[in-house]
Amino acid sequence: MTILEAGQAAPDFTLLDQDEHPVSLSDFRGRRVIVYFYPAAQTPGCTTQACDFRDSLASLQGAGYTVLGVSRDTPEKLRAFRESDGLTFPLLSDPDHAVHEAYGAWGEKQNYGKAVTGVLRSTFVLDEEGRIVEAQYNVKATGHVARLRKALGLTAA
Repeated sequence: MTILEAGQAAPDFTLLDQDEHPVSLSDFRGRRVIVYFYPAAQTPGCTTQACDFRDSLASLQGAGYTVLGVSRDTPEKLRAFRESDGLTFPLLSDPDHAVHEAYGAWGEKQNYGKAVTGVLRSTFVLDEEGRIVEAQYNVKATGHVARLRKALGLTAA
């Protein structure tokens, strides 16, 4: 399994967003980017995390960060997620989990005491050149953005 660390170049990708427009990581060169991987749109933990990013988006953008959410969901499901929860950042579809794998956000985990293979909730912070500044694996949905902001030296939302 791939494990990315600070200092490494982030794997580039092009995925469809919730409106079926292609979005490439390279489109964001010159800006700092937070890329987070989550298991499934419109589930309790993923909704909590997405709404936390939504509620902190203005201050994250004010600090120079763009947020991108990535899941295996279809653009149609991502569009419904955006609309139902008022999400205001791009949600990207990675149905074959190739980008998840490139970032090490796909692998074995425990689910109700059983070993399963699936999405590992993970977050990556990239600098303006596309290098990883922060790589966080197996994060908890609740309180994640506050912990991330602290790690980045940002004040409370």
